[in-house]
Amino acid sequence: MTQHDTVSSPSDHPHENPLEDVHNVMAPEQTEALEQLYTDFAAQHLSPLWTQLGEVMTDVPRSKAIPFVWRWNDLLPLAARSGDLVPVGRGGERRAIALANPGLKGRPYATPTIWAAIQYLGPRETAPEHRHSQNAFRFVVEGEGVWTVVNGDPVAMRRGDFLLTPGWNFHGHHNETDHPMAWIDGLDVPLAEHLDVGFFEFGTERVTDYSTPDVSRAERLWANPGLRPLSGLDSQVNSPIHAYRWEYTDRALTAQLELEAEGFPATVEQGHAGIRYSNPTNGGDVMSTLRAEFHRLREGTQTASRREVGSSVWQVFDGRGEIVVADQVWQVDRGDLVVVPSWEPWELRAETQLDLFRFSDAPVIERLAFDRTFVAGRER
Repeated sequence: MTQHDTVSSPSDHPHENPLEDVHNVMAPEQTEALEQLYTDFAAQHLSPLWTQLGEVMTDVPRSKAIPFVWRWNDLLPLAARSGDLVPVGRGGERRAIALANPGLKGRPYATPTIWAAIQYLGPRETAPEHRHSQNAFRFVVEGEGVWTVVNGDPVAMRRGDFLLTPGWNFHGHHNETDHPMAWIDGLDVPLAEHLDVGFFEFGTERVTDYSTPDVSRAERLWANPGLRPLSGLDSQVNSPIHAYRWEYTDRALTAQLELEAEGFPATVEQGHAGIRYSNPTNGGDVMSTLRAEFHRLREGTQTASRREVGSSVWQVFDGRGEIVVADQVWQVDRGDLVVVPSWEPWELRAETQLDLFRFSDAPVIERLAFDRTFVAGRER
């Protein structure tokens, strides 16, 4: 817990802003002179704070994004239809279908800081290389047979793998099988748009290396537990590991629950194991703008309710259960995606063993010292 974890109790009415109910002594009687003042403000592209305090200053974070669920069993057939109808290649670049939060008025964003999409690559297809300022990752909930090529390094994509493409790295994808494959992409596109930091550049029409190694060069150098190459002692902003493999994630989560059962402290809370993917050069997050975690709940486990500043997206990797966000309770199954907007309360309930991948904007929130957490039932 940090100094930012101590907060007042959240409102019981999350969509009511008490700042809007306060008597405003700066709301004088309407007169012709006052109306003319406001008209003159508008003509000069000015906006008086006293008429909109409740909109720009809120008592707690009140995201325009809303809690929402996308069902994998709906997404995958739609992606397959797009594979039949829309070729992949230069111009459109990727057959990626963004999760558009209904609260964001048609913008193709899951939250105000996170872009998430299902990407679909057909048999023997290649998505051409390009690079951009935005940080990106892939997470594979099912399938294999695609290689993503990151700065010339071919990286196999398999179920459960978490794969990185940090900003300004050339990357493309190729499917070496006779069956399609789909996965989720996560990027900081809306954050980059808000900050006006985006650059984009085309690469080759194909990919620079069509080889299909089981292990990428980056993994051979960097993915040896607890071992760091003396050729790479400088801290790097983003992780140099291109793929975090499922077998290591699964092993770590299994060990946490085994240690808990043996009476040793190892889990987030009773029955709740979790890991954070980390940058081996400094121990921090894998990328400067995106955090990624994996959670496993024993059958029957229910987490404490939490509120956090910053938004996140969850995907069910395996198992069944419920995800509760604010007043929404969703039964979830493999592949389902749920968005948790900033400061909305959430909890997890496992019907079976429940495995979930999570990504968020936490590195940005923490670097700016805006981070706060409220955990129900915990002393404040």
